[in-house]
Amino acid sequence: MSTQPVDTADLWAAFPGLDDAAPSEPVWEEPIPLTARRELPAFPVDALPTWLGEFVAAVAEETQTPVDMAGSLALSVLATAAGGRAVVQVRGRWREPTNLFVVVALPPANRKSAVFSLMTAPLYAAEKQLAAEAAGRIVEAELTARLAKETADRAAAKAARADAEKRDALVAEAIGLAQTAEGITVPVKPRLLADDATPEVIASLLAEQGGRLAVMSAEGGIFDIIAGRYSGTPNMEVFLKGQAGDRLQVDRRGREEVIEAPALTMGLTVQPSVLENIARVKGFEGRGLLARFLYSLPVSRVGYRKILPDPIPDAVAEDYERRVTAITLALADWTDPAVLQLSPEADAALVAYQKRQEPRLRERGGDLGHVGTWAGKLAGAACRLAGLLHLGTHPDNGHTQPIDADTMSAAVQLSDYFTGHALAVFELMGADQTAARARTVLETLRANQWPEISKRDLMVKLSRSEFPTVADLDPALELLEEHGYVRSQPVQRPGGRGRPPSPRYLIHPGLTTPTP
Repeated sequence: MSTQPVDTADLWAAFPGLDDAAPSEPVWEEPIPLTARRELPAFPVDALPTWLGEFVAAVAEETQTPVDMAGSLALSVLATAAGGRAVVQVRGRWREPTNLFVVVALPPANRKSAVFSLMTAPLYAAEKQLAAEAAGRIVEAELTARLAKETADRAAAKAARADAEKRDALVAEAIGLAQTAEGITVPVKPRLLADDATPEVIASLLAEQGGRLAVMSAEGGIFDIIAGRYSGTPNMEVFLKGQAGDRLQVDRRGREEVIEAPALTMGLTVQPSVLENIARVKGFEGRGLLARFLYSLPVSRVGYRKILPDPIPDAVAEDYERRVTAITLALADWTDPAVLQLSPEADAALVAYQKRQEPRLRERGGDLGHVGTWAGKLAGAACRLAGLLHLGTHPDNGHTQPIDADTMSAAVQLSDYFTGHALAVFELMGADQTAARARTVLETLRANQWPEISKRDLMVKLSRSEFPTVADLDPALELLEEHGYVRSQPVQRPGGRGRPPSPRYLIHPGLTTPTP
């Protein structure tokens, strides 16, 4: 039986209905701009203890500012009250301190100073109360130390004038008195807060205050200081170790002191331009300083604010001040930190969060892979947040009961919030290499106006310094496809041996139409 070739024209004529099934031009929708602002998660006020959430919402209303600012600073306030005096026992030898680094970025005219003042006022009140309570002890110790030194000096002078047969005994007495005088410790004035101090001053204050201190500022000047405004070279050692709780050695007043577990907290409100600039400072990213912050990038309410907002209710403000002060004073005298345990249910919630996060950290295919240094610390941050929320819920006896599952779930909510905002901040800093490379590819496609292109041919047109290998091009093409600029075509693999064909991409007609 022989087979005759079929004339396709006759086929279409014989079956006119097939004409409707003939291939048509692909339909393209308007692409999503790469520069479009990310849909940032809203701050989960409900994750905070009730008394704290009510005050945060009231501050946001009275000042007509994003609730994110007051909410993020509230966490710094809790960390200042508890940092260095409480740790979360996670599993085995894994412990997390309860200090935090938080930075909120908003443009000018967003009343950052007003919000900052309202949120930190109880800390200054508690610091003043601690100083007043310590004043008597300081005066007594200073007087005792002065009298002991004067007594030792007189004994030394008497020994120097004594006859030979009496000198040895008097010298021994003078040495004993001098050692007694030297051993008297004068307490320092309690400090909870510092502002834009130098790293050296912050290290000294940490040593004086038993390892606990907070740097709270309504401006971003501290970043300039860390970058070397006064010294000419970046100095971030105290910040790196102070956040992680690593052993810190401090040279202070002619002697060395060791802080075994420093707990430095930072709560900052800055302009977005500050974050853009610090990413360019040599050493900030490489040393991991930027990876230690929780970032908030709220949407400004300027232009949409009420002229006559509701004031903060007196009862809400008084409750906030009373509770923050109580937590601060209750933990102030602890030398060994209060250990906060996880309930089995809380640990299960943390494990579930870790399992959800781990695939996101992959360099290939993970949406957090390009910020892995930061995202790798999220489980620890969730534990720190859970500890702070627990103390906020149980300010009087938090160390006597375990952190429950609801508290850990609330901490995970906050972690998810900070994750969404960190991605936007790192993109602002230029850390999102995939987005930057995607823009480079997009400019190349627009300049050449190809209707379609193979990956191999596209690589020829790109700089090898930015795209060393084809693997570096893949994430950029995937992002462009997600945004509707290109469409990958099925690869037709011929039989037999040989080099497989390069993947091909159709290009949005808007990029191929010549500019009039």
